[in-house]
Amino acid sequence: MPELPEVEVVRRGLERWVSGRVVAHAEVLHPRAIRRHVPGAEEFASRLAGRTVGTAQRRGKYLWLPLDGSDAVLAHLGMSGQLLVVEPDSPLEKHLRIRIAFADGGPELRFVDQRTFGHVLVTPLARAAGRDVPEPIVHIAADPFEEHFDEDGFAHRLRARRTEVKRALLDQSLISGVGNIYADEALWRARLHGSRPTATLTRPKIAELLDAARGVMSEALAEGGTSFDSLYVNVNGESGYFERALNVYGRRDEPCGRCGAPIVRESFMNRSSYSCPRCQPRPRGVAA
Repeated sequence: MPELPEVEVVRRGLERWVSGRVVAHAEVLHPRAIRRHVPGAEEFASRLAGRTVGTAQRRGKYLWLPLDGSDAVLAHLGMSGQLLVVEPDSPLEKHLRIRIAFADGGPELRFVDQRTFGHVLVTPLARAAGRDVPEPIVHIAADPFEEHFDEDGFAHRLRARRTEVKRALLDQSLISGVGNIYADEALWRARLHGSRPTATLTRPKIAELLDAARGVMSEALAEGGTSFDSLYVNVNGESGYFERALNVYGRRDEPCGRCGAPIVRESFMNRSSYSCPRCQPRPRGVAA
């Protein structure tokens, strides 16, 4: 699933190619793509027609296009969702779900989703964590790149969760945008095992972990994100290249770039978790 850097790459593409344009019409080709838009396809299209698109926004893994008035087009890419900007006469993609054409006759916006886990809807905006966000995501916490991200508040809530640090990093109500890949990479940089109890973390160590998360995601963003397959691409259909710079994720049995110990893979919440057994020792008393 795309994480914060990948979604930010898409947001920047939308800002460049879509923001400021007027919607001519929208077409829904698969109802599952708008399953969260309860009024249905016809109402979805009518809510978009004639509206001017504002500057593309993002919080964590969610992105949205504000519309003139107080609505926004909210999108979640899910496992395989793609927002592509293509010429109107381009061949239709096999898994095309939504088409949005613009009044200027220029490139249109297409939502393509092979596995149909992603979704798009039109929704009102509401105030949450210092800014206007779509109503369905008011419960999502600010991400570490937002101006209003509260580091002291995050540290307090993190310690109070009484859980493992990796579980906390993946909790989007605590901090948004950090997924499995960048959680493992941030923990490696901070020399923390994912099973470390949050209550044992000091304020300086939490600050170090936040810096590590920001650092690895900034570097990933500079490389266009991480693409393990063709399902994640930017608005022009291009893949990211940060996979080559990953230190632990997906590198089972390869030597740690810091100490040389073989990277280990463990099962975690029906996913894979990667770490260095020497740089990130498991806390005492915590079973594998």
